[in-house]
Amino acid sequence: MIIPKNIEELASYAEKGKNVFFFTADWCGDCSFIKPQMPEIEAAFPQFQFIQVDRDEYLDVAAEWNIFGIPSFVVTNDGEELGRLVNKNRKTKEEIVGFLEKVEG
Repeated sequence: MIIPKNIEELASYAEKGKNVFFFTADWCGDCSFIKPQMPEIEAAFPQFQFIQVDRDEYLDVAAEWNIFGIPSFVVTNDGEELGRLVNKNRKTKEEIVGFLEKVEG
């Protein structure tokens, strides 16, 4: 999982490659619930680069991308959004895997 150091680095991932943006925050209980399972999810989808985005640190980006609940996932390919799993509900590993399989086509 990549954790961008600044907005420029985050923007570079949004523009290029197949990426899964994982919006999260330290205080988020539902985020803490799914984080331990993220390495397995990443391993199952090696074609994607996973980028962890701290919603509080990048509040402007979250607002621009309409991320109003976390944890949330946005998948892009060379800057084009392919899909999103964005809501304020707790996500399960199975739900995230199913979403990524669907987006992958």
